Amino acid sequence: GLSIPKLGASGLAYDIAVRFGLKLTAIAPALVPLTFGGDDLALMQPLAGVALPVLATAGKKRFAEAMLFTHRGLSGPAILQASSYLPAGGELLLDLLPGIDAGAALIARKAARPNAELRTILAEMLPQRLAQALAADGPIGQIRDRLLADLAARLKRFVLRPIGTEGYAKAEVTRGGVDTSGLSQRDMQAKLVPGLFVIGEAVDVTGWLGGYNFQWAWSSGFCAGHAV
Repeated sequence: GLSIPKLGASGLAYDIAVRFGLKLTAIAPALVPLTFGGDDLALMQPLAGVALPVLATAGKKRFAEAMLFTHRGLSGPAILQASSYLPAGGELLLDLLPGIDAGAALIARKAARPNAELRTILAEMLPQRLAQALAADGPIGQIRDRLLADLAARLKRFVLRPIGTEGYAKAEVTRGGVDTSGLSQRDMQAKLVPGLFVIGEAVDVTGWLGGYNFQWAWSSGFCAGHAV
């Protein structure tokens, strides 16, 4: 694959596949940090280094893992996982308080501690720097319930549109590759080119974080090796 070129990765496998007439699916960086611009980036840059558990949704896929703010946007396991399912221009949804009824929590704290600063209240549920970035000044008791409900809704459904990714230099794997329909399921041999085998990341198979891509590389290589 093309990911992490400083380790020697190149497009050689794809070039060879094309030479022999094998079909390639669309190739793109996967398991990769996302980049942002405009107001989104202005919010994220001062938070670089802040991490928190989130529920990240891309399309129909959800990942409940950690997220990390960076100088260019977002990273961390939840974001890397979601990146594999996020089309160009797609919408990323973040639940910044997974498992918490944000609206009920804010209203309850308002009733119990009306003189507490909203930022202080949020910092009990979020990292302090993030709480300060999201909350206005003033005691929570002076904030209308409707505005608290709006804040709670944003915390549970934080909508973002990345402008890109950090590319192959930071991508864990390459999405896409040699179409599986052109390969034998038994030994990874090209159906149209006897003696040509395609394995690992060169194939259009992309796993989640957690060693799945290593396992695929070893397993596909094992099958091809035995056939040879």
